[in-house]
Order: sequence, then C-alpha cells, then structure tokens
Amino acid sequence: MSEPLTLVARVRAKAGQEARLRHELQGLVSPTRGEAGCLRYDLHESKTESGWFLLYEIWKSEADLDTHFQTPYLKAFFQMAPDLTDGPSEVTKWTKFE
Repeated sequence: MSEPLTLVARVRAKAGQEARLRHELQGLVSPTRGEAGCLRYDLHESKTESGWFLLYEIWKSEADLDTHFQTPYLKAFFQMAPDLTDGPSEVTKWTKFE
C-alpha cells in the first residue's frame, strides 16, 4: 500500500487579481475534498505577504494526486492561472515521519 503524500503549493496573485484568484481557489476546495483520494485540502491566505495563497493537501497516494490533476475543474483552473498568477506556483511534496 502507498503511503500518504503531502503537497504544499504557494501561489501569488498578479497585482489587481487577488480577489479573483481567491474566488477561483475557493472554488476548488469543495470538489477536491470530495475526491476519493483526498485526505485533506486546506486553502490559506497570507496575513503578512499580500497576494499569497497556500494550499496544504494530503493525498492517500501519489496516484490519487495524479488523478486529481486530471479533473476537469483543476484543468480549467490551470488554463486561467496565467492570467491570475504572478509566475509559477511553488510546489513541494512531503512525506510524514511518525
């Protein structure tokens, strides 16, 4: 059996696109949490760095994360992301130690 995978993604909004990016990211939360492989999916907004958002995700396996990347709503978000974000997302994958 695969071990859970944690993903942390930081996304920065283009100037003037903060509200729209927030709205689009919030729209990903409910459907993602409903995915069979999703154990946790939390969206955060920085209190100290204007325009920065953080996604904290835990998946049952890397395969479940791969399936997530193929969902229509995430593909649609990636299509609009260049208009809303200031550069690429910072994405890191983590393994939890007990």
